[in-house]
Amino acid sequence: MLRPPLRQWRRVQPGGDHVEQSVTGQPGERRADGRAERSRQSRVKIADAVLSLLDEGESQFPADRVAERAGVSRRLVFHHYADMSQLVETAIARRLEQLMEQTRPLPTDGPRAGRVTALTEQRARILEWITPAQLALMRLEQNGDRIREVTRQVLDFARGRLAEVFGEELDRLPAERRTEVLYGLDAVTTWGAWYHWRSSGLSVEASTRTMATAVHALLASTDSSEPAERA
Repeated sequence: MLRPPLRQWRRVQPGGDHVEQSVTGQPGERRADGRAERSRQSRVKIADAVLSLLDEGESQFPADRVAERAGVSRRLVFHHYADMSQLVETAIARRLEQLMEQTRPLPTDGPRAGRVTALTEQRARILEWITPAQLALMRLEQNGDRIREVTRQVLDFARGRLAEVFGEELDRLPAERRTEVLYGLDAVTTWGAWYHWRSSGLSVEASTRTMATAVHALLASTDSSEPAERA
């Protein structure tokens, strides 16, 4: 005996509106959504385990240690990541994204000395915090597209923040000279300069003062209406 095909049913809501809903499909969709969310959470947990080891000063990330720190099996690590290089790259990209999320607004007006102090103290904290991830990044044989994209976003974000904080000084300059000074400020407030000072033996405090000295020197060149004379 042939059975009639499954039909849609109607539920009448108050007010007389009809809501049609298929008797099939939705439970399966919910299960799929649940699996996708659990998978996402596992990936984040594993990447955060790498960052936790980084923050403790580790420079190597064996799969067994990462799995133990994440509270998952070694097999699950390689289910989500093709190899450890991909995992480390994902973790570092996550740290760079965290950097932008955690950067607080800075004053854009008021005395120059106060703005320089606020910026250099914030940059010092961030650059010291990001150093383990940057060193791990240097050890990767090749940086993937995500790392390159996030790094570009971080650098653009940092340069844009400089333009806001020191807009009063930069806006006095002709366009070409403004760009030169802005990129000079960028050079002395990003990780390359910080790592140079720290690896040369300067303390965090001394490196922060050195950064402030460089920033003040560049901004002083804007005090004259004429571009600084070149040697």
